[in-house]
Amino acid sequence: MIVEETFYRRAELGREPRMLPADVYNRAHALLARGVGGSLFVPIRSMQVLAVLDREEFIFVDREGGRMIDIAWQRFRPQARTTLDAPVAYEAVYYVADGAEIMCRLQGEFFKALKELRDREPRPVSARVLPLNRAPG
Repeated sequence: MIVEETFYRRAELGREPRMLPADVYNRAHALLARGVGGSLFVPIRSMQVLAVLDREEFIFVDREGGRMIDIAWQRFRPQARTTLDAPVAYEAVYYVADGAEIMCRLQGEFFKALKELRDREPRPVSARVLPLNRAPG
């Protein structure tokens, strides 16, 4: 099932370079690759925020505020890192006045929400076929 949502941006109030830990970036893109439709919805329940991920950008929407983007993470530069466990540079864009304050908590809570999402995925079940031992007859 594909869900289509539309989100809107206010005027940009600020932008700053940031670094995303490798485990957060790698986990987000691993989950995104398994998704359908090229995007992934990640509820961050502890903050009442919905993250919407695609290959180019992660947006964060206040779940009570409707469809307005509060913060966007853009311009990821994974190619600039020399190892897969190195952090990934990106830019945080703020569309709300308290965006920088929200960011203090957002990165860590986002990682926890990704972990919860991954843990809810169905796990492959291993099985084996047992031969039936029947007496010849």
